[in-house]
Formats: sequence, structure tokens, C-alpha cells
Amino acid sequence: MKIIVRCSLLALVSVLSIAANAAHLSDSLKAGKVELKSAGPLAFGPEGILFVADPLDASVYAIATDDTKAASSTESFKVEAINEKIAALLGATAQQIQVNDLAVNPISRNACLSVSRGQGPDAAPVLVRVEKGGKLTALALDKAKFSKANLPDAPAEGGGQGGRRAPTRRESITDIAFKDGKLLVAGLSNEEWSSALRSIPFPFSNVDKGTGTQIYHGAHGAQETWAPVRTFVPYEIKGETHLVAAYTCTPLVKFPLSALKPGAQVKGTTIAELGNRNRPLDMIVYQKGGKDYILMANSSRGVMKVTTDHIDSVEPIVARVDGTKGLTYETIADWKGITQLDKLDKDHALVLRTADGGAQHLESIALP
Repeated sequence: MKIIVRCSLLALVSVLSIAANAAHLSDSLKAGKVELKSAGPLAFGPEGILFVADPLDASVYAIATDDTKAASSTESFKVEAINEKIAALLGATAQQIQVNDLAVNPISRNACLSVSRGQGPDAAPVLVRVEKGGKLTALALDKAKFSKANLPDAPAEGGGQGGRRAPTRRESITDIAFKDGKLLVAGLSNEEWSSALRSIPFPFSNVDKGTGTQIYHGAHGAQETWAPVRTFVPYEIKGETHLVAAYTCTPLVKFPLSALKPGAQVKGTTIAELGNRNRPLDMIVYQKGGKDYILMANSSRGVMKVTTDHIDSVEPIVARVDGTKGLTYETIADWKGITQLDKLDKDHALVLRTADGGAQHLESIALP
């Protein structure tokens, strides 16, 4: 009986500790005005906290959304011509609306979109919440609770004039994810190995330099330190968290999270070459039939379902590849026009689909 009581007390202490830590995360956010220069990649963390990358400012915001009511059930999600509805909300035309990213709040299962209103350098950044019933709301940023992390080694504003490989400010942040109390950030830095990954503890305090990365790109037959990660997912391999990252023309590369040390230089392991002349757009991990898969939206190859079989032991790619090699994939034929996706629940994805004529639909689809 004493053992049972002791175990119960330990469990209670653990629960109270977790609750206190969660409350501390919210308490770290202070009221003020969020002044975005751009709205790029998105990710949700605990308590409905939304992380918003601002590549032009080389910074990331953590914003309290107050969207913390748990979804009561899984419901289908479909908002047709959402770009037109966003345009109407913002007093613009559909042609002036660019949806940059999509993230699903795992608590409420509402979606958030990062949007540019207008074209070119004067485009205004906007965050739009989309509820399952189709209600759209522009998040109020004048009096929000937030904190901000500035990247100390981002490319200079207006960078990129030095040629194709010169790092640009707009690519200071290309993707983000939240994992185990840390915000993971991919993008470019001003260092010699300009392709960078970062692991930033949250709540934000000091932000250190990123980790410079090098990969072997099989389609190019070369080592590369300048190409940015386009999209990535955290993934457990033999009990250790890795980042599985996708690059243009499409190598998949794994990095152990433990290797991301400030100012270090790390060589990734190329585990797949999925063919050139394409660009990965977004990716998620899900489970089906007891197996894990990576689902990747791609600019010219549709949606690719990549197996994770043997991801821990696949032979690293260290020489030029014609075609594909390493982890294999199948194309999901009926998932056409997908530009963004996120997990809605364990059985469904929420996707942004572009139809013929340019209308964009936000809809839930059963995972393949």
C-alpha cells in the first residue's frame, strides 16, 4: 500500500510540475504590438502559442492566440476559394493574396495561415485564423501577448547580390517546428557555411548563432554548404530526435538534434535522392498500418509518400546519382495541386489545394 501511495504522490508531483511549466510558458509572453515585416513559416507550440517566422526581420515571434478550447470531435474541414474569402476580409483582390504557410492548432484543430496582402516589398503581412465552420478572422496584433527572438547571424538586408549562392535575407528562415521545448529553425546565415539549423529554447532569452550544415547532393554530385533547407520534420530514429530535411532537387538529409551546437559545423547524412528539377514545399510525418511515413508536397512531383523503412541503416549517398536512390516513395495520384499541408489529426491532413483557374481550397483529406 505504501508503494502505491508513493507512486501516486510522484505521479501527482509530475502532473503539477508539467502544469506549472506550461503556465510559465504563457507567463513569459508580454502584452504589446507585434510589428511583422513579413509572415512566413508557422508552427504551434503548447497552450495554443503560435510561432511566426518573420524572414525579412530575421526574427521569430511567439504569440498567444487564446485558442485553447479543445476540439470535441474530428470534423471535416472544407473552405472553398479561401484566397477569395481572405481577399474579401482584407479588402483586396484574390490576385493580391499569397498564402505562405499553414499550421493546425493541435488543441482546437483550427488553422492559421500566414498571408501576404499585396505584391513586392510593400506586401503587408497578415495572420488569419480559419475555424472548421469556415469563419475567418485576422489575428489582432496591436495588443497581443508575445515574445520575440532575433537571429544574430542572419544575412544582411538586401543580401544576395553576390551571385546565385549569396545568402539572401528573405531566406533567413525557411521553415520552423516546435519539439520538446525548443523551436527548431532552418534557413541561411551570414557564416561561411551559410545553410543553418538552430535549436532555440523556449521561453526565448538569448539566441545563439546557428549551426552551419553541409550535405552531399547526389543529383549535383557535390558537397554543398549554401543551399537552404526548404522544409523539415523532427523524427525519432532509434530513440534519438533527428531533423529530416528536404532541399531543392530533392535530397533528404538527416541531422541528429544533439549535433546542433551554436557556431558548430555539422555534416548531414543524405538518406535519399528523389530526383532533380523540383522543389519540396511542405512535409509531415504520420503513421499508417503501424508504419511511419513522410508526406511531402512538391512543386512538380505532386505529393510524395516516402517510406521510413531502414531510415536508421540506409546506405548514405556519397556519390553522384542519376535518378533516385535511398529511401523510396510513391506519388499520391489524387492529391493534386497541394501547396501546403499539416496534420489535422492522426487520420487526416489539412491541405491547401490550388484548383484550375487559381481558386485555392482549404480541406481535410484522409491520410493515404
